[in-house]
Amino acid sequence: MTGDHSQVPDGLRARIDRLDPERPVLIAGPTASGKSAFALAIAERQGGIVVNADAIQVFSDWRVLTARPDTAEEARAPHALYGHIPGDQAYSVGHWLREVAPLLQGGPRPIIVGGTGLYFTALTEGLADIPPTPPEVRAQGQDLLRQEGLQAMIAALDGATQSRIDLQNPARVARAWEVLQATGRQIAAWQDDTPPPLLPLDRAQPFVLDAPKDWLTPRIDQRFDKMVETGALDEARRNAPTWHPGLPSAKAIGAQELIRYVQGEVTLEYACERATILTRQFAKRQRTWFRARMSAWDTLTPWELI
Repeated sequence: MTGDHSQVPDGLRARIDRLDPERPVLIAGPTASGKSAFALAIAERQGGIVVNADAIQVFSDWRVLTARPDTAEEARAPHALYGHIPGDQAYSVGHWLREVAPLLQGGPRPIIVGGTGLYFTALTEGLADIPPTPPEVRAQGQDLLRQEGLQAMIAALDGATQSRIDLQNPARVARAWEVLQATGRQIAAWQDDTPPPLLPLDRAQPFVLDAPKDWLTPRIDQRFDKMVETGALDEARRNAPTWHPGLPSAKAIGAQELIRYVQGEVTLEYACERATILTRQFAKRQRTWFRARMSAWDTLTPWELI
């Protein structure tokens, strides 16, 4: 697909022209770093389909708040795996891999873009085929976490598992604990039996945007204000009647804060300030993941694309 490239900056045009138009492109980066604009520019100049690799942008009920491409952007190039899952439906990295697989088998060259590091590592390194966790095991884990704390879960994990997960992240620790209880095997053992990846890194063109904090923070602040001005509050009002913090899509940053505002519990100023702080914290976690897990990727700074 081609389009009017007159507005594409010289640096971005030069970067795109060095790409192999036949090989898949991977673009990871923290929120508000400009990765979606980079992906769309590639699709317009070289052709291809922009494929979502963001765990929250798959859901249908928060378009503006999750910074999904708008209808005008979607009209400029083919897009896939955006907003196609109801907000009350569970969706995992395994679901995503199954939906990505056909896009790698033929058709337009995929340009896979997003901020969910686990999606990229599962795609390029493989994903362990771990059975689902029974609800009763998850409930036991939640009880243990409440009563004895995170260290009680960590103590059950072997050294290999502890070395591979973020022990400061309760969700990661709980997942490893649940796997052990449900299957009798440590998660590290499951990972060691991981099948081959769908897209080995040497068959792709991988980029990770390294957006420093002092550059990214003002963009995050400005973008959330713009979201509120351009429809995020309307989304909150539409979602409020069926809202529940346990919904899969409730992990959208700022969703709970805007729901509380439209329900009259907090001021808009408080909601925006709190959501912006959470977004900054999320971007920090993303940057940490990318630096730890994507050292073999080509690193770009955002101003290289200007």
